[in-house]
Amino acid sequence: MVRAGRAGPGNGASQGCSVCDILLWGGGGVLSDVIVVGAGVVGAACAYYAARAGLDVTVIDRGPVAGGTTGSGEGNVLVSDKEPGPELELAVLSNRLWRSLAQRYGGDGGFEFEAKGGLVVAETPEVQERLAGLAAEQDVEHTLVPAGSLRDYEPHLAAHLAGGVHYPQDAQVQPMLAAAALLRHGARSYGQGTLRLRLGEAVTGITRSGGRVTGVRTSKGDVRGGAVINAAGTWGGEVAALAGADLPILPRRGFILVTEPLSEPLVRHKVYTAAYVTNVASDSAGLETSAVVEGTPAGTVLIGASRERVGFDRTTSVPVLARLAEQAVALFPALRDVRVIRSYCGFRPYCPDHLPVIGPDPRVPGLYHACGHEGAGIGLAPATGHLLAQLLAGHKPDLDLGPFRPGRFSEEDQ
Repeated sequence: MVRAGRAGPGNGASQGCSVCDILLWGGGGVLSDVIVVGAGVVGAACAYYAARAGLDVTVIDRGPVAGGTTGSGEGNVLVSDKEPGPELELAVLSNRLWRSLAQRYGGDGGFEFEAKGGLVVAETPEVQERLAGLAAEQDVEHTLVPAGSLRDYEPHLAAHLAGGVHYPQDAQVQPMLAAAALLRHGARSYGQGTLRLRLGEAVTGITRSGGRVTGVRTSKGDVRGGAVINAAGTWGGEVAALAGADLPILPRRGFILVTEPLSEPLVRHKVYTAAYVTNVASDSAGLETSAVVEGTPAGTVLIGASRERVGFDRTTSVPVLARLAEQAVALFPALRDVRVIRSYCGFRPYCPDHLPVIGPDPRVPGLYHACGHEGAGIGLAPATGHLLAQLLAGHKPDLDLGPFRPGRFSEEDQ
C-alpha cells in the first residue's frame, strides 16, 4: 500500500505568488460598482470578468486569497463527470474560457493549466457499457477505450480493468495560483487601479437603502457598492443569511493524499473510476470514496476522492485515508511503494440539487450569488464570473441562468 512518510509541501507547486503588490486597498469611502465577497477562485473569476467589463471591483475576504475551499482542491477542470444538462453546458463554456485564459496569459496562464485529458475507467463490462452510454448522451468529444488499449493511454494501469472513456477536454489547474492569477490579470489588464483587494476583513452585514443593497458591513467598516456578489463558497449560506435570504449550502468534506515527487511521471491523465461520477451525484450524507489519481508538474501524485457531510469537522480520518490509498493502488499498482508525504481536507459547498447558485437574488435587489458549486467550483469559475459580468453590464448572458437561479429553493416550498 502507499506508505506514509514525513510531512512535506502540498502538490509541489509554488505558492509564493503575491497579488497585493498590484491590487489597491480601497477605503470605506470608495464606491465600487461591484463588491465580491470571497477571494477564492470563483470570487476571483467574478472580479476578473467584472473588471474586463469595465466595472470597478472590490474583493473582500476574511482570510487570504484561496484560503478556503479553493486552497484545498485538486484543480479539476472537467466535463467528463457532468450529467447531460445545464451543469455540463456550464462546464463546456468554462473549459473553453480556461483555455482562452491560459493562452492569453502565456500558455499555462500563470496557474499551471494542463490540457492533460481525463480517462474514466470501468472495472466490469457492465460498467463500461454504462460509461459508453453516458458519453454518448453528454455529446462532448470522447473516445471509447477497450480494455486492451487502456495501457496505450496509461502504461502503469492495473491489468484487470474492462475499458474506459477518454475525454480530451478535461484539464487541471493549480487552484491557489489560479485564484491569484485571475486577480492579478484582472487588475493589470482591465482594472487600471480599480480592482481592490481587502483581506483579513470579515463581512458582518449587508447594507441597504430603500430595500436595495448598497454595500457590506465589515469588521473594518462599511464598504459601499452598487451590487454585491456572494462568492463565499461553503459559507455562501451564511452570507446570504446576512441579507435575510436562505440558501441551503452545506459543507461536504473531502480528503486528498499527496505523494512524494516521482523522478518519472507515473500518471499521464486525470484517471478515475466510474464510481466517482456516481458519488458526485449522490445525496448521501455518509462516507463515499472513489479512486481519483493524477500527477502534477512538480512530480507529486494527488489521490482522492472522499465525500461526507460532517459539518466543518477537520479531524483527520485514518480509515478514510487508508481506503483512498488502497483504491489508488488498485488502479496503479506501482504506487504501492511510493510514500505519501501529507494529506489535507477541504469542504465542498454542497447544494441539494447539485447545481450551483448563480444570478440575482429576487428577494434582495442588488445581491447576486456565485456559490454552491460543490467540487466543481474551480472548473466552473470562469463561466460563473463571465455570465454574472454580462448580467451586471446589462447584457444577455451566453447561457440560460434559470436552472441556477437563487430563488429556486424557496419556490419548491411554495
